Amino acid sequence: MSDHHHHDPELAPEARDAGSQALAEALRSSFAIVKVAMVVLVAMVFLAGFFTVKPGEKAVILRFGKPVGEGQNMLLSSGKFYWSFPYPIDEVVRIPITQIQRVTSTAGWYLMSPTDLLMFEAEGKEPQAGGDSLNPLFERYVISADTNVIHSRAVVTYEISDPQTAIFGFAGGTNQQFNLAGISNAVQNAADNALVATAARFNVDDILYANINGFQSAVEERIKELVKQEKLGVSIDNCQVRSLPVRQLEPDFLQVTDARQKRNEVIEKALGDGKTILSEAGAQANLITNNAESARFKYVTSMNADMAAFTNLLAQFKTNTVLYEQMRLAEAMPQILTNADKFFLPRRADGKARELRVMLNREPVQNTRPALNQ
Repeated sequence: MSDHHHHDPELAPEARDAGSQALAEALRSSFAIVKVAMVVLVAMVFLAGFFTVKPGEKAVILRFGKPVGEGQNMLLSSGKFYWSFPYPIDEVVRIPITQIQRVTSTAGWYLMSPTDLLMFEAEGKEPQAGGDSLNPLFERYVISADTNVIHSRAVVTYEISDPQTAIFGFAGGTNQQFNLAGISNAVQNAADNALVATAARFNVDDILYANINGFQSAVEERIKELVKQEKLGVSIDNCQVRSLPVRQLEPDFLQVTDARQKRNEVIEKALGDGKTILSEAGAQANLITNNAESARFKYVTSMNADMAAFTNLLAQFKTNTVLYEQMRLAEAMPQILTNADKFFLPRRADGKARELRVMLNREPVQNTRPALNQ
């Protein structure tokens, strides 16, 4: 055995005092270092408890799972320094109040790989069907009002409008339960519920072709209603709905689409021809009406002129009937004698034959003498 493991009982008292003194000094140095380390550790813990709230967010301090403060006082705003105990005593929960959140429904859509999902969102290219028939284990769907099976997918964007309600579920209530982490799932569940319930009220043609915007608006209104009922403290910004026929039946739907397009073309052509025919008929009707109005105006004007002339002659007829008859006869005879070959004169009132006398003027005497030269 080594002698270093044994105490020498004959060691001098001076040596023992020096060793004790050295040990005491070493212990004092160690305690000093420990104190400094503890002070530094406490300072680090204290300084680590300071935090700030970023613009566009709120914060809440949870102490042993319960909020510090009551009502609006529990919500910490940006622009100040705050302090909290380290975890697990305190926990700082940050709430993005202006950040747009996004969820996608899953109830009516088929499962896609990350690559397929990226291609679909970037280019709208959907993956090929996995088989000849729909597999409910991997392909979700909704049922329309006319019992058709289709795929439908809603992308919902929202933001937290009431942080207190969003965190504790019941604004100002006694049952304050931390549920911020479940808001995204709650909005997604609302989107799934809205798709299934709304699709059951629309026919497949309206969902896919005829009333796409109406279906999307109905889904968005249903989501807003559910969010309000659940008191999630969020506001829905936008809802985009994409609906597709079942991929296994895509050829059949394409045939229906082609037939619908041809039908629409025929209807549009018929409507165009109808407008052309109506326009031409309207133009003809206007022309006939205008001609009739013009003829009516001329006839009425002529009748008014004849009436005015007859009215003027009536006074002369009443004044001297015989003279009036002779004047009218004198006016009519040139027209009568122009093309007449024979004349029949009625007898006079006394039974004697009426004589026709023609007054002929003598022809002027012609001067046949030659003119004298001047």
